[in-house]
Amino acid sequence: MPKTKQTKTIEKEKEVSKAKPLTKNQKPEKKWFLIDARSKVIGRLSTRIATVLLGKNKVEFIPYMDSGDYVVVINAAKVASTGRKEDKKMYYRYSGYPGGLKIRDLKTLRVEKPEEIILHSVRGMLPKTRLGKQIIKKLYVYSGDKHPHQAQKLEEMKI
Repeated sequence: MPKTKQTKTIEKEKEVSKAKPLTKNQKPEKKWFLIDARSKVIGRLSTRIATVLLGKNKVEFIPYMDSGDYVVVINAAKVASTGRKEDKKMYYRYSGYPGGLKIRDLKTLRVEKPEEIILHSVRGMLPKTRLGKQIIKKLYVYSGDKHPHQAQKLEEMKI
């Protein structure tokens, strides 16, 4: 019986998908990555960070498991923004009480808490569940060059 085009593609897919998913008892290998945010655009940087935190760059990615890696970001104060976002981008916080709305633009947030710019951006790209809260704890953001994670043997990631 001659092989049709469809059976050839099915056989090819079986060969490619030989990576076995992890079970709940197995723990995936966790790596530590260092990212320098100097002159990187916020959105592009954040999508790359979210991908690594979720573990979507790994073969053994499972949506309901925390299979991602740790990420350390330095120079968060020097992250770039495009267009007129420096004056127009607003960050809102509401306490739940009347008159409890706090509004800050990107320029003032960069001066007061530059780490919050990247944290806020990445948190919006993660799941809004218990898993998302667990994943965001693997992100460490520092406004300057120094960080206390030398013992983790960080791999530098180019973006």
